[in-house]
Amino acid sequence: MAISLPETPLEIAAHLGLSDLKRSTWAWYEISGAVLSHYLVDQEERLQRLIRWFYRDLGFKPKEDYFGADAADLGFCLQHREGNSSTLAVVLMLLAKQLDLVLEPVLLPGHTLLLHRVGKQSRYLDPLTGEFVSRHYIHALVRGELGNGARLKATYFKAVKVQRLLTRMIHELKAGCIVSNRFESALECCNLLLQWHPDDVHIHRERAFIAQQLGCITLAASDLQHFVDQNPHDPVIELVKMQLRDLSDHAETYH
Repeated sequence: MAISLPETPLEIAAHLGLSDLKRSTWAWYEISGAVLSHYLVDQEERLQRLIRWFYRDLGFKPKEDYFGADAADLGFCLQHREGNSSTLAVVLMLLAKQLDLVLEPVLLPGHTLLLHRVGKQSRYLDPLTGEFVSRHYIHALVRGELGNGARLKATYFKAVKVQRLLTRMIHELKAGCIVSNRFESALECCNLLLQWHPDDVHIHRERAFIAQQLGCITLAASDLQHFVDQNPHDPVIELVKMQLRDLSDHAETYH
């Protein structure tokens, strides 16, 4: 399926009213224009030079407010050189491409890594630290997100396509906007996600919660009813039905 506009992460952030598109674009031009000076003949030396330049010289690092909207905004990451695992991974991946290096995104639950293949060997780089990590470390990340009983799955180690990565980034923007009480932007994130995943009932349920915060009771009720109709055996179905009944006591707010 073709990606609808706004199709790039920078355009999405600007569309949501977060970072300024022009400033973000110029920040990218400045960084990407300087990376070619680190082109070395040996591929491994070239990669290590890129990593040192990115973290030591440019100073890219995790944002302190890690779960806020700014950390999930690629434009903010480019301008301030701080981000979450996904935004840092995207910048490093695009810079690597400028140097004829292939770093591919790998989506763990709650964390993004970069896959680097050397022959038949696969290595995984944590974009928060710039270090290649072990299978044990990856398992610890998964357990930290899903609980101590979580097992590693083969799918966790496979690179994903652009649309999957963009979907992850929009989900993170949505979550960050909710944390930051930017509910209108969070609602638009849901609308963008539903363009690509119209049958995802969980996005409908999330949009219902956000719409309720904005006083959009009709939309919230419609999304919750859709969840009930399409997912009648979900473990939380009785809770959703209670939420749906409670909405009848709320007045609509018109925006």
